[in-house]
Amino acid sequence: PIHESSGRRDGYVSLEVSPDLANDTSGTLDEARRLWAAVSRSNVMIKVPATPAGIPAIKTLISEGINVNVTLLFALEAYEAVAEAYISGLEALAAKGGDPSKVESVASFFISRIDSAIDAMVDARIKASDDAMEQALLKGLMGRVAIANARITYQRYKDLYLGERWAKLAGRGARTQRLLWASTSSKNPNYRDVIYVEELIGADTVNTIPPATYDAFRDHGNVRPSLEEDIEDAHDTMDTLAKVGISMKQVTDQLLVDGCKIFVDAFAKLLGAVGKQLRTPSEANKRQTWKLPADLTTEVRGTLKAWADGGRVQRLWARDAALWTGADEGRRLGWLGTTDDQLALIDHLKHAAESTRSAGFTHALLIGMGGTVLGVDALARTLGKVAGFPELHLLDSTDPAQIQAVERKLDLARTLVIVSSKSGSTLEPNVLREYFFEKMKAAVGAAEAGRRFVAITDAGSKMQYAAEAQRFRRVFFGGAGIGGRYSALSDFGVVPAAIVGIDVARLLGQAEEMAHACSASVPADENPGAVLGIVMGVAARKGRDKVTLVVSPAIRAAGVWVEQLLTASLGKGGGGLLAIDGEPVGPPAVYGNDRLFVYLRLESAPDATQDAAVAALEAAGQPVVRIAIAEPYALGAEFFRWQFATAVAGSVLGVNPFDQPDIEGSKVAARKLTSEFERSGVMGAGPALREGDGLALFADQRNARELDAAARDKTVVAALKAHFGRVKPGDYVAFLPYLEMSSTNEAELQGLRALVRDRLKTATSVGFGPRYLHSSGQAYKGGANSGIFLVITADDPADLPVPGHKYTFGVVKAAQARGDVHVLADRGRRVLRVHLGKDVKAGLAALHKAIQQALG
Repeated sequence: PIHESSGRRDGYVSLEVSPDLANDTSGTLDEARRLWAAVSRSNVMIKVPATPAGIPAIKTLISEGINVNVTLLFALEAYEAVAEAYISGLEALAAKGGDPSKVESVASFFISRIDSAIDAMVDARIKASDDAMEQALLKGLMGRVAIANARITYQRYKDLYLGERWAKLAGRGARTQRLLWASTSSKNPNYRDVIYVEELIGADTVNTIPPATYDAFRDHGNVRPSLEEDIEDAHDTMDTLAKVGISMKQVTDQLLVDGCKIFVDAFAKLLGAVGKQLRTPSEANKRQTWKLPADLTTEVRGTLKAWADGGRVQRLWARDAALWTGADEGRRLGWLGTTDDQLALIDHLKHAAESTRSAGFTHALLIGMGGTVLGVDALARTLGKVAGFPELHLLDSTDPAQIQAVERKLDLARTLVIVSSKSGSTLEPNVLREYFFEKMKAAVGAAEAGRRFVAITDAGSKMQYAAEAQRFRRVFFGGAGIGGRYSALSDFGVVPAAIVGIDVARLLGQAEEMAHACSASVPADENPGAVLGIVMGVAARKGRDKVTLVVSPAIRAAGVWVEQLLTASLGKGGGGLLAIDGEPVGPPAVYGNDRLFVYLRLESAPDATQDAAVAALEAAGQPVVRIAIAEPYALGAEFFRWQFATAVAGSVLGVNPFDQPDIEGSKVAARKLTSEFERSGVMGAGPALREGDGLALFADQRNARELDAAARDKTVVAALKAHFGRVKPGDYVAFLPYLEMSSTNEAELQGLRALVRDRLKTATSVGFGPRYLHSSGQAYKGGANSGIFLVITADDPADLPVPGHKYTFGVVKAAQARGDVHVLADRGRRVLRVHLGKDVKAGLAALHKAIQQALG
C-alpha cells in the first residue's frame, strides 16, 4: 500500500468533522477524537476548517497525536496561524513524551475560488471604469491572484520550516505540514484547463486534482517546478490588487464564511442521501420495472451479470473508452459530473434569473437546434409559464411561416433572445441570430440591441466572438466533454430554464439523486440507468430495434427529447436502434415483433387510456419497460437516467454513442445548394416524377426507376402505392415535413402515421425539418437501411430575408430538404419527396387521400 511504501507520508483518507461545528472549538475536539478512535487507522486525517475556533482545536489535536487535514485556507495570515498551531502542537506532544514522527498534517489551500471571486470584482470595475489605464491595470489581475497568493504562501512555508526551532522537532523525526492545493479545476473556460496544476508544482506539496482535470493534465499538461517561478511578479500582483482598492482580507474572510456554508450544505445533503438509502434502497430502480419475453429476459439477465462481473459500470464512470469503440468516448463523458458542477454554481444561475427578471423581460426567445434546446423546451412545456418571469418560445426552424408565427407572439422591446449553439458554426442559429438582431435594432435601437441577447456556446467558438462583437448581454459557456444531446443539465439547459423561472436547484437535485442511483457503487442489476440501457441494447440486438415511447400527456414534450437522444446516439454503423415518439398507442394487433415499449407514466397525472393500452400490450407478450415519474420536476432525474442508459446501450451495441458521423453530409449538401443560389439566384428542382391533385412527386434516378417499375400507371396514387409497397417486416416509415410546426399540421401528420401504422403494421415517425437533421437524421442515414422516407415540402406564401445574403429563409429550407433527399438517396435509402404547393392545408388533405387510396 502507498501508505506503507511511502513511510506513512502518503496514502491518507480525510474524514470530516461536521461543518456545523466550524465555530465550536470544544465540539470540534470531541467529534475529531470520536472519529479518530472509531476509525483507528494510521492513514486517516481528521478534516478541520481553519476558522478562528478551528485553529486552537488543531493545535490540541496535533498535541494528542491525531493527524489533521486543515481545510478552507485562503489567506496567508490564516496559513501562518495554522502552521504555528501545527508546530506548537508537535512541541507539546514531544514535551509529554509523544513521538512527533508519527503525526502527519496538510494545510489545504483553496485556489480557484479566489480567482472566481476576484475576477468578478475586477470585471465589475472594468465595466464601471472609463479610464483606459485603469482598465488595463485591472485586466492584468484577471486569473493571476490565486496563483500569486499560493506562490507567496509557499515561500512562507519554506521559511517556517528553517531555523533552530524546527530543527529540534525534525531531529525527533517530525515532518513538515505540507501545503495541499485544493479547488484546482479551472472554473473559467477562458483559462487553460490545467492552469492550477501546471503553475503550482513544487516540492513537498499535494494537489487534489478532480478527475477531469487529471485526465486533461495527463493529456496536455506541462511538468516543471513552477511554484518557484516569478515570485517578484507574484508580490507585484498582490500590490496591484491593493492599489486598485480590492482588499484581499475582505475577499478571503468572505470565502471562509461561504466555504463553511457550502460544506454545511453538502454535509447535510450527504447525510440525507445516506439516510434515504438506508430507508429505501434502490428507490429509483423500484420505479422502473420491465416485463419481457422469456428469451429476451434470459439474455438481459446474462448481460447484467456480465456487466457486474466485468465492473463495467465502474469502467463507465472511470471514462474507459474501451467500453465502447476505444475512440474518444472517454473525453465525451463530462455530463457525468454536471449535476455537481451546476449545484456548486447555483447562486450564479439564480443571479442570471433574477437579473433578467428584474430587467422587465416578458418573453424569452430560444434559438438553437437539436439536443441543446429540446431539453429546456420539454421543461418549459411541462411546467408552464412561471409568474413574474419571461415566457419561453423555441425557434428551431428555417420555415418562414414558423418564424413569423413565433415572431407574432413576441413583444421584441421586452424580449430576451437566447442564442444556443455548441460549435457556434451551425447554420440555423446564426441566420436566425442575424435576422432577430436586425429586428431588435429596429425595435430598441442599435446601441441597445446587443443587451437583449445572451449566447450559450463553447469557449472559443464563432458564436462567442459574434456575441462579443455584437455586445451581447452575456455569454455562458457549456461544459467540456459534453455533446449537445447530453447537455440538458449543463448551461445549455439550466441557464434558459433559470431565466424563465424554473426552479433549477430542485431540478438538479432530482438529477443528482438519479446520478447517485446510477453510480459506480450500485450493482448493475439495481442501477436504473444500466438496466434500461442493457434492456434497450439487448432488445435491439434481438431485432426489437424500435424503442416506442408511450408518454403521459402532461409530460408529452419529454418524449421529443428522449427520441433525439436515443436515435442520434445509437442509430449508426448500419444498425443500432430507433426511437419512436408520438405515435398514437394502438391495440396489440397493429404492432410487429420489432418493438420495445417504454412507458413514461406521470404518477401525479396518469392517463387511463394509456394505462389500459400498455397493459394490453404486456398481456399480448410485447416487451414493456415502465418508468414511474413522481412529479414534473422529476424530469431532471429522467435527463440523467436516459443519458446514462444511452451510454450503456451504446456499449452493448458496440457503437460510439457520442459521435454523429452521418449528420454532416446533409449540411454539406444544403450549403452547396445555397451557395449555388448565391451565385445564380436559382435552385432548380428538376422534373417531377408524377403530378396530380395538387401534388408533385420528386425522386432520384434510382428510386424513380424502382417506382416506375412497380407502379401500374403514371398517377400520384400509383407511385405512392409503389413507394409504400417497398415496406418489409421490421421496416419503419418516416414522414419528414419541412412545414410550420403548427397544431393543425401536426394533427394531419399524426393521422397519416396512424393510417400507415395500422394498414402496414410498421413503425412510423414524424420529424419536422430541419429539426430532425440534427438528431434522428443520424439514424436515417447511418443506421439500418430499414426506413421508407416521405419528405414533404411546400411553397412559402410569404418568405423572409436572411440578412447579408441573397438567399432567403425559404431558400435555406428548400436547400435543406433537397440536400437531405440527395444524401438519403446516395446512402441507398428508399426516399420520395412530395411537394404540396402553396396551400399546405389543402395539400396535406390531398396527400392523406392519396395515401389512403394507395394503401387500399
